[in-house]
Amino acid sequence: MTEHSAPHTDPIFRSIFGKQWDLLPQVMKKHYANRPYSTDKVTVEGELDVICRSYMKLLRPFYRILGSVPAVTEYRVPVTVSFDSSFDTNAFHFNRTFHFRNRNPYSFRSRMVQTRGNEVTEIMRFGICWRMRYLWGNGKVTLQHKGYALNVFGYFIPLPITFILGRGDAEETPVDDDHFDMNVKITHPWFGEVYSYAGRFRVIKSL
Repeated sequence: MTEHSAPHTDPIFRSIFGKQWDLLPQVMKKHYANRPYSTDKVTVEGELDVICRSYMKLLRPFYRILGSVPAVTEYRVPVTVSFDSSFDTNAFHFNRTFHFRNRNPYSFRSRMVQTRGNEVTEIMRFGICWRMRYLWGNGKVTLQHKGYALNVFGYFIPLPITFILGRGDAEETPVDDDHFDMNVKITHPWFGEVYSYAGRFRVIKSL
């Protein structure tokens, strides 16, 4: 799938999960219900404990320029996430807003495209990308790190920078038909876990 393939009515993530799609609990199907080339919108709300350790703080200017994860530590941060589709693309748009207590709201926007099978590339500002594999098993969705890349006119050029930024991994665990737990961590090969955020989300707007 590319960002300009023919439209169809299945959810974007059906082909990413493949046969595992039918095994997903209801809340995960709500979460990933967006169809390509549409105006679909799904919204979730929750609270996250955001933990940023010393090494990650050194990279704070880079992450701020990139518009990526907020490199701060704060607990029980209210977060709203909107999953959006667009008529002109089959990308899955992530629009996250962190409402920190003594800071302005922090927005982290990106889009995800399927590169092949269950491999997905998340495109951030300036074309910096996180590559991952989507898996369903052991009662949870796993986003498994596959490296970084640079998006140049639709081509993804591998960037060997995991030894600098660390590897990103995430898990989404269904709780009931409307709630799921989210756990994201960045692990550096020398310094161990340098960043994480974790908490529970509720689907407040679905298709």
